[in-house]
Amino acid sequence: MKEFWRDYVQRLETLWPRGIVTAGLAFLAGALTVIFKWVARQQDLDACMPEFIGLVLLAGIFYVVGVFCVERYRLGATALVLILGSAVLFRVVLLSAPSTLSDDVYRYQWDGRAQRAHLNPYVVYPNQEGLEWLLNPEHPEPPGEDTPTIYPPLSELAYRLVETVPGYKRTSTIFDMASAGVLMLLLAAVKQPLHRVLTYAWNPAVLISFAMSGHFDSLAIVTLLAALFFLVTNRQALSMGTLGLSFLSKFFPMLLLLAFLKRVRLASIGIFALLVFAFYIPFLDAGLHLLDGARNYARDWINNASLFHLLHFVARSRAGAEMAAGLIVLVAIGYLAKKQASPLWSGLVLTGGVLLLSPTAYPWYFTWSIPFLCFYPSAAWLLMSVTSVLAYTPSITYGAGEPLKNSLLMLSLEYGPVYLWLAYYGWAARSMEPFLSEQKIVKCNVLR
Repeated sequence: MKEFWRDYVQRLETLWPRGIVTAGLAFLAGALTVIFKWVARQQDLDACMPEFIGLVLLAGIFYVVGVFCVERYRLGATALVLILGSAVLFRVVLLSAPSTLSDDVYRYQWDGRAQRAHLNPYVVYPNQEGLEWLLNPEHPEPPGEDTPTIYPPLSELAYRLVETVPGYKRTSTIFDMASAGVLMLLLAAVKQPLHRVLTYAWNPAVLISFAMSGHFDSLAIVTLLAALFFLVTNRQALSMGTLGLSFLSKFFPMLLLLAFLKRVRLASIGIFALLVFAFYIPFLDAGLHLLDGARNYARDWINNASLFHLLHFVARSRAGAEMAAGLIVLVAIGYLAKKQASPLWSGLVLTGGVLLLSPTAYPWYFTWSIPFLCFYPSAAWLLMSVTSVLAYTPSITYGAGEPLKNSLLMLSLEYGPVYLWLAYYGWAARSMEPFLSEQKIVKCNVLR
């Protein structure tokens, strides 16, 4: 009888907090739904930017509490269904919102129209004389109107297959939800709770970037996660093939190329190279102009930068700052490779590091690193994913005739707490191995 009551009490102790936490997650999901419904109803967020920023920061607080719950407690199937069902609901709500925070989707549409008109998007551009008929009358000034496309071939081919702005948003959201599915496969492969998918699926930056704004970074993310899954499960040819597809969607997955190369056979490397070459073949008539758009982007764009401003101040030139930033990234890549760091850990360190060093860090770029938080829930980077919404605040000018710049106050509020937290991490871990093994990092609770 004593054993019966002891077992009964133990079951109660297990189920009681699990039930409370699941109910808490339901409350958080309801609160997030209310916030996202308000966002979706606004026809012009620029007119109510303070309210938008405040509510999304509040959503970020609810989100971080949710991450704490799935990290701290062992939850059951009910909680997982709630997490996934809520993730779908959030996206359905935001799909109806107008794309007022970013107009990139209109450039996707223009590139797609140009291709369907048998024009090479690596040569033509929206302001080119005689191509006015390709513009969307509702938004006649897509971004980068004076430069050819900056996007790689797989993204361009995807733009060709879709015609409407809602269509781009739906497609981006499909890739986004597929990322959540692949993340669950990865979590299972490294023997971690599937509930950790909440860290990606409920993240406000992810929801606003894909379901609301339609950014196609979701294509690069889902293919990169697929590549990592195949790498972890030792399917080398598939891992290099999907890594190639990810690189053909956005260039940032190149950061992990060395981590992959150290774990695959030489024959698998050829798959990556052949795939990249094959996708560029339809656009090779651009000749030496094939990368003009990417070069113009690297030369002219600057937005929401942080450490890059410090490097620019020290180097006294943009070229010097870019060289210093590139050197730091190369050293980090080499160091991680030498230490045999997990590709998942390398993904978080390198994508996060590049965003801190880059002259351009649009808020949707931070979605690149958010999937890795499912495995390494760094409090500092969780905070960065929340405060990145401050980058949507309008740029200002500091004098007559001066160019528009990000507000110094907003940059300080966005990045300041993150750098303070990272500095604390560095101080607290000064006597520890800086790059721990995958098992130790995955199993530790970093939310402390």
